[in-house]
Amino acid sequence: MVFTDCDALIFDSDGVLVNSEVINIAVEQEYLAELGLTYDYATYVSRFVGLANADFHAQLAADFNEHVGGEFPQDFGSQLDERIWPRIEAELKPLDGVEKLVAAFGGRVAVGSSASIDKLVRKLELTKLERLFAPHIYSADHVQRGKPAPDLFLYAARQIDVQPERCVVIEDSVNGVLAARAANMTAIGFVGGGHADSGLAERLKASGAATVVSSHAEILGML
Repeated sequence: MVFTDCDALIFDSDGVLVNSEVINIAVEQEYLAELGLTYDYATYVSRFVGLANADFHAQLAADFNEHVGGEFPQDFGSQLDERIWPRIEAELKPLDGVEKLVAAFGGRVAVGSSASIDKLVRKLELTKLERLFAPHIYSADHVQRGKPAPDLFLYAARQIDVQPERCVVIEDSVNGVLAARAANMTAIGFVGGGHADSGLAERLKASGAATVVSSHAEILGML
């Protein structure tokens, strides 16, 4: 059973708590196509979703050097933010069922996201979810290695004083599931964020997710 001996839930944010991955992926792929980098959707989601910004940009720069040539734009991150954030501010919504799940669980909860801490907190504030998790909101900024390394989830577990093997992580990305498993935590794959392609559930399972769900209500039913 997924929740046997579970004392804590650790949530990814983008695509798990809020619908931001739909916005992020659409804007990122549009901008990258303008730069000459195109990816099929499944490859893009598998490779890049869940990565910290520094790792994301480093992989893109390597692809750009190989397939396009020349220097990858040094202002890529700032240009991307200028395109994404007006849409985040206007369109971001919480995913259904988060508050009910947290209340019913009753144990310790935290957020472990690859987003920078300022943007992570802003998204949670916009969707009125911050109050459910503060002060236990952690990002790739808190550790040296981002997902798929286990560092972020291990850091979150230390902050909430729960042993890793007693934590369940809710993740929508291959990189996130790999990070949870590397941390010796149980992973639930989540495909309810609106950005999942038809093969994401199987990729999450193949990466080590104990089960895959399409809503927080499903997780609630497992408690």
